[in-house]
Amino acid sequence: MARLNLLEETRFEKLPVTVYPNQEEASIAVANRIAALIRDKQEKGESAILGLATGATPVKVYDELIRLHKEEGLSFENVITFNLDEYYPMQPDAEQSYVYFMNKVLFNHVDIDRNNIYIPDGTLPEDQIHDYCLQYEKKISELGGLDLQILGIGRTGHIGFNEPGSAPNSGTRLVTLDDLTRRDASRNFGGKENVPTKAITMGVGTIFKAREIILMAWNGTKAQIVKKAVEGAISSEVPATYLQLSDNVEFILDKEAASGLTRFDTPWLAKDCVWDEDTIKKAVIWLAKTLKKPILKLTEEDYNNNGMAQLATEKGPVYNINIQIFNLIQHTITGWPGGKPDADDSQRPERALPKKKRSIIFSPHPDDDVISMGGTFIRLADQGHDVHVAYQTSGNTAVWSDDTLRFIEFARDFSKSMNLDTQVLDKVYSDTREFLSKKKPNQADIDEILTVNALIRKGEAIAGARFAGLPDENIHFQNLPFYDRAKYSKNVSTEDDIVQTMELLQEIKPHQIFAAGDFADPHGTHKVCFDILREAITRLRKTEEWTKDCWLWLYRGAWHEFEIHEIEMAVPLSPAEVIRKRHAIFKHQSQKDTPVFPGDDAREFWVRAEERTAETAKIYDDLGLAEYESIEAFVRWKFEDEV
Repeated sequence: MARLNLLEETRFEKLPVTVYPNQEEASIAVANRIAALIRDKQEKGESAILGLATGATPVKVYDELIRLHKEEGLSFENVITFNLDEYYPMQPDAEQSYVYFMNKVLFNHVDIDRNNIYIPDGTLPEDQIHDYCLQYEKKISELGGLDLQILGIGRTGHIGFNEPGSAPNSGTRLVTLDDLTRRDASRNFGGKENVPTKAITMGVGTIFKAREIILMAWNGTKAQIVKKAVEGAISSEVPATYLQLSDNVEFILDKEAASGLTRFDTPWLAKDCVWDEDTIKKAVIWLAKTLKKPILKLTEEDYNNNGMAQLATEKGPVYNINIQIFNLIQHTITGWPGGKPDADDSQRPERALPKKKRSIIFSPHPDDDVISMGGTFIRLADQGHDVHVAYQTSGNTAVWSDDTLRFIEFARDFSKSMNLDTQVLDKVYSDTREFLSKKKPNQADIDEILTVNALIRKGEAIAGARFAGLPDENIHFQNLPFYDRAKYSKNVSTEDDIVQTMELLQEIKPHQIFAAGDFADPHGTHKVCFDILREAITRLRKTEEWTKDCWLWLYRGAWHEFEIHEIEMAVPLSPAEVIRKRHAIFKHQSQKDTPVFPGDDAREFWVRAEERTAETAKIYDDLGLAEYESIEAFVRWKFEDEV
């Protein structure tokens, strides 16, 4: 019976999918399967032929394989590896090369024979690549083919570097990279302009010959493309859909990467549901958006024709369901993000008491506060709350070099105008110009540049916070140490960051905390900052009484917004408040026009912020709620002892 239920749940999925709670558990499971294959081959006196992938996705798999080697005696002496791809042109000692990557994350830490490692050669003259690729394929065939191929998936749907348009029978070859793929790689190269336009990759046909294929995907940024690959029609526009034709493939996902699949996103279409309040709310909003109808105009026929007959039967009549959900959404809307004094707060997202709250906004970068919740920030200050802001990192990597020089020139010229000695500044200036003239892509900046950049962003943050209404003593710069350490190492401790955050919280004892919950940040800083804050609060909750009356609200907006069914507090902004928010964002002049790291959204941050909050307001209007200029959205984070 359980198997029948599973088949019903997964009937939209065209290939096997296994979902784990998180990428750590999933990676360990994949590593154990690889280890079992290696050991089985060892017992038979055979070689294990592995197809390996690069990028962030398999790193924890490699970490676990290294642990198994060092702690449990797993030997790689019988292992032969073929990597999927390499940028072209690319020197093997370059930090961006996959030779460098594989040595760093795996090969340097295990007992593999270096003669058994094959990675496409990015140094060859272009006229030799065709013959080289044929030899690469021939070598795999001579060894009996790949026993296991592991894959990631790019946001274009590429596997290896088989971009949209690749043929299902394609072999190893030189390809041109998609613009989105190059944008995703831009941070590793110090800008998209430095990312090679070509790469050598195994073909889809080569991958298909593996006796076992495992495709892994982690986090919500991959959810949309995973859904297309698993449930969509086979198409050259999404090369990963070709895997639906294989009898030897399995997708291994974490919950976030699987969240777009029908059985998780719209489960009422795949199976009978347990209709709790959250599922009902999500389903009714989905139905209204799908049919482009206000919630209160949805009919029983609408429910029955769109997979929601069970809901209508169990919880109907449907008009009562509509009213219930309409009221739930309406109660998220408040013009009082700090709570409305002397008001009934039973149907409001925030508490009425205390009337004057101590609020602190944690901003991962020096501009996330005003970009993502600038209107709410200003309103909290206007309504008399004791508002603080904590800038968690310096943001000193995200300043253009000409701005750096401009500020050093200003400091030098100002000092000269005051008849001060400029000998030190002159040297800093000349050293900086010389370094920048010779700087290699993605090379770490010298300390002087990082210091100037941090001061630039600090000054902008102060200006933005002052504009929002904060006194200087309520503006805090944490400069969490992990941020600078992460420039040189991927595995850094955050213990001192947690302790520092605990000390700040203990000093303020807030009733409200606002934190960035936008984990789609492509550089990972938001997630690290949130994990530090979460751990700090978790520890304090064990001993500090004030934490029991402290609520944690998550904001988004820099990268994408919360879904409507997730929103628990919606703060509407008037046209005048939207302009005030825009001016607060404008204080961050170094991020104006084109920021250094824009991600895959070409819009300026102030434009993103305005258009996203306007879109949220429009959805509320389309659902039949009041029409507002913009809405900033928040979700309350509940700790285990609050659930």
